[in-house]
Amino acid sequence: MKEWHKLLLIVAVFLAAYFLPLDSARFGPAVMESLAMLQEYAQQHVLLCLVPAFFIAGAIAAFVNKGAVMKYLGPQAPKVVSYGVASVSGSVLAVCSCTVLPLFSGIWKRGAGIGPATAFLYSGPAINILAMILTARVLGWELGLARIIGAVLFAVVIGLIMQLIYGREKDELERTGFGEMPTGPPRRRAWQELVYFFSMIAVLVFATWGKPAEPVGFFNAVYSVHWVLTGAALLVLAWAVLQWFNGEERKQWVDETWTFVKQIFPLLIGGVIVAGFLLGRPQSAAGIIPIQWIESLVGGNSLWANLFASIFGAFMYFATITEVPILQGLLGAGMGKGPALALLLAGPALSLPNMIVITSVMGRKKAFTYFGLVIVLSATCGMVFGALFG
Repeated sequence: MKEWHKLLLIVAVFLAAYFLPLDSARFGPAVMESLAMLQEYAQQHVLLCLVPAFFIAGAIAAFVNKGAVMKYLGPQAPKVVSYGVASVSGSVLAVCSCTVLPLFSGIWKRGAGIGPATAFLYSGPAINILAMILTARVLGWELGLARIIGAVLFAVVIGLIMQLIYGREKDELERTGFGEMPTGPPRRRAWQELVYFFSMIAVLVFATWGKPAEPVGFFNAVYSVHWVLTGAALLVLAWAVLQWFNGEERKQWVDETWTFVKQIFPLLIGGVIVAGFLLGRPQSAAGIIPIQWIESLVGGNSLWANLFASIFGAFMYFATITEVPILQGLLGAGMGKGPALALLLAGPALSLPNMIVITSVMGRKKAFTYFGLVIVLSATCGMVFGALFG
């Protein structure tokens, strides 16, 4: 950290302490809300979401052959293959905006091109099959269908634009090792690698399987046995690690996982605290910013309403699927259908904690371009949808 950065930090802390609105009726509840959000995040997301994601990211960094990543997600990979793999991988995982970060960091570290990497980064939390179904059932088929089409298209479009802007930069080519295809005999057979990785993915998917709104159907059947499936996947993973990996490889896996934890987890915690203080938890909205202000700004289908909804969604932290009941309440309070779609497209993919970490991984220029694309495209799509169905 440069000296003037340290000075700015000291000045910022001083000004924050000097002007703390301790007499405000909203300040105390907002502080408690930030702590409550931190506790909720720790209880509901760290053990079941982030821990498996960190271990998957560590496994990608330690054992995935860079040549394989370059083949399917690198700059030279056919676009149909790279963007298809990136978007499908994200939709299968169905993770939240924070859980996707270790996975994104893992494939980014192994050399994925910026286009496919950002397509994966968007698709992971945005293209959630269960959330799509719930959106259509609760908010109407128009919003559900528009969300599906918009999210799939956004993953590809955002990735292509990022590749167009940054794909030929020198640091991008050096980072991906353009043209570099490592050689050497594989340490395990392909099916053993698949068992190892898919067992970890199964732990992540089944451990976080949400309870459906209706007690019937496929999703409810899986939910009724999701802990059994999680336990079975853990047993398969433990057996694979003990049978097919030596002590040095297991240590390498843990070391890579710890690297991601050190890089990402502190930033996530800080972001969750700030987001809770500013906006509160979705179900309580007791942050320092009154929810009434937000409700008054997202009515109708104006450019401002759609842009504000997109920005609000980008900064707010939504756990998986929670955006649907929140929007149900906002629509009842007068929110327009266009801004509702804008929030649905931006909210699950971004959050303040998520943006802090992405900036640290990609750098400010690339990260802010990605944020801007998500926000602008979401607002634009919302305006079009509002004009057609509002």
